[in-house]
Amino acid sequence: MGGLRAFSSELTGTFALTLAAAGAACLDAAVGGRLGPAGVALAYAGAATADYYAFPGPVTRFNPALTLADLVVRREAPLRATFALAAQLLGAACAGLFLRAVLSGGHPDLLAAPVSLGACAPHGIGYRAATLVEAVLTFFLACAAQASGERRRRALGPLAVGAATLFGALVGGPLTGGAMNPARAFGPAVAAGHWGEHYVYWVGPLAGAVLAALIAPYLIHEENRP
Repeated sequence: MGGLRAFSSELTGTFALTLAAAGAACLDAAVGGRLGPAGVALAYAGAATADYYAFPGPVTRFNPALTLADLVVRREAPLRATFALAAQLLGAACAGLFLRAVLSGGHPDLLAAPVSLGACAPHGIGYRAATLVEAVLTFFLACAAQASGERRRRALGPLAVGAATLFGALVGGPLTGGAMNPARAFGPAVAAGHWGEHYVYWVGPLAGAVLAALIAPYLIHEENRP
């Protein structure tokens, strides 16, 4: 039952994250940009905070980059990581397909470029710069998630993850979409068939998450641990 519960939590949480970020991007396009980057970022951060409050399991991450980073540094067993990745990608794909089903009737224009169901893409910068931006922002998100895991019983842990998500989405949103999460980019890409420079959202977040997994234990001081 524990394995099924963890799988369901990862799937549901990643569904919510992807739906919030991609759905807010679609809504912003539908209302002519009145929601704005700040509104899209708030939706993403709110979903991240809600996920960490609602599913406070010891390894729930809702982010393939964080899961793969834990696998690289041997903090996660290969089988558990495989199931977590499958749940995350399935949840993201379901969110993208859900958006497609909802919007295909009333707003078919949101399924095509440039919106592409809220798919992530670099804006005004090259793929190298976009990868670097995603790596740096994911590093800080992963550090916050690491601290939240260490302080899982503390009520403010999920707020730290939400704040890091908000910071990353505000800074990175106009440049890359501020994904910090391969699943966030994967779900809309599956539903809209938009795979342009998709590798940016795997290489960048994974590099940032692995770096955080390696050095975050040295940044989280002993006196802050429970």
